[in-house]
Amino acid sequence: MKDYNQLLSQLPERSGVLICGHGSRAKIAEEEFSLLAKGLRQRFPLLKIEYGFLEYSAPNIHMALDRLREHGVENILAVPGMLFAATHAKNDIPSVLTIYQQKYPNLNIEYGRELGLHNEMLLAFQQRILESLGYDQIPEAGSLYDTMLIVVGRGTSVTEANAEAAKLTRMVSEDLGFGWSETVYSGVTYPSVGRGLEMACKLGFKKVVVAPYFLFGGRLIDRIYAYVD
Repeated sequence: MKDYNQLLSQLPERSGVLICGHGSRAKIAEEEFSLLAKGLRQRFPLLKIEYGFLEYSAPNIHMALDRLREHGVENILAVPGMLFAATHAKNDIPSVLTIYQQKYPNLNIEYGRELGLHNEMLLAFQQRILESLGYDQIPEAGSLYDTMLIVVGRGTSVTEANAEAAKLTRMVSEDLGFGWSETVYSGVTYPSVGRGLEMACKLGFKKVVVAPYFLFGGRLIDRIYAYVD
């Protein structure tokens, strides 16, 4: 485990962190995202931390940047609170940050990368899957041969991001030993959740585990649950 406090001590003076979210029409997603910022503030009380959204929710990214400046922050680490590098993480957020920095040239904004297939993210996802099956640890080899895993990704027009979701499925499927696995998407690309579940039911597995790979709740998660029901 890295000593994050030591890393933070190496940051320039008057540094702060901005967590950039997409935003959602569902209140629960906004509330859960705010809890992420709250948790980080508790962990790093000496660091100024704000969060902002691209759309739908408040505060937006401009408002969060304003708050950091009001706290005297001059060096901002902006991090996308997103799983994969789709359009928002690659284009939309950098565009907002660039425009803001042009308005305040004395402000230094560094942009981080998306969460991606980090080992701790994979372990957390695997744990949720095992919990749904009633296991508290990886079962013996062969225990899940009668079970199919379906991972639900967000879906995007960026092929690389969709491919990362498919890679995630393969890694988890092999690590846990499922009999078969498939990746479906909640929108934009194919196969869709409904179509994927229809195909899965025809394969004859005794159990099918549907695992949404999303950071927060919201309308898309509710829609996935509805498909499963």
